[in-house]
Amino acid sequence: MSKRTQIASCILGALALGNASIASADQLQDLQKAEIKVQKASAKSQEKINNLFEQSQELLAEYRNVIDTTEGLKVYNDYLANLVADQQRGIDSYQRQIDSIDETRQNIVPLMFSMIDSLEEFVNLDIPINIDERRNRIQGLRDVMTNSNVTVAERFRLVLEAYQTENEYGTKIESKTGTIEDGGQEITVDFFNLGRTALLALSKDQKSAWVWDNKARSYQKLGDEYLSSIINAVRMAKGLVPQDLIKLPIEAAE
Repeated sequence: MSKRTQIASCILGALALGNASIASADQLQDLQKAEIKVQKASAKSQEKINNLFEQSQELLAEYRNVIDTTEGLKVYNDYLANLVADQQRGIDSYQRQIDSIDETRQNIVPLMFSMIDSLEEFVNLDIPINIDERRNRIQGLRDVMTNSNVTVAERFRLVLEAYQTENEYGTKIESKTGTIEDGGQEITVDFFNLGRTALLALSKDQKSAWVWDNKARSYQKLGDEYLSSIINAVRMAKGLVPQDLIKLPIEAAE
């Protein structure tokens, strides 16, 4: 091979190598650019994934909060439902009571009339202590029963109050001024009653005394042996002398 041919071959070889190097460099740059794009795309994808993960965590926390709130509301709603049910039972009970008021009134009014009749009969059969006051009270009850301005409850209260007052007469020691008839004459006296055990009368001049005989329904005159005791009894009832043991004409229980 001639020198010119060798030189030409060397030149062609160098050009080929140069072109190969240039081609390799371009490919490397392309690969680097592609890798950079991939990395950027991967970074963006990772960022999106991170954002999505954070959003999913927020949604999960919000979901759990909603679940907790829902459970709390369910418990509270059940509590309110029980309260409403209990209130409804109370309303139903009150309504039944209201519905029964008319029936109660229908039953209690005859009962009150019966109680007043029984009280009047008792007073008429009892010893006549404070007799006018007691009869006036009974008449007042009868007047109240026909007064439309007085409620049923107030009428019943007054009837019970009258019974209570009658009960108290059995334990009181009293002395009041009044009159009795003896031998066709009206005599002013001081009455003395030891509950319902004894009812006595002492003339104002303290010379005569009487005891009430409930069987005979009249006053029976006592002997002088009781005068001093009855005088002391009247004084004790008026608070003029201390209470003490005294001898009184009391009928023995049968």
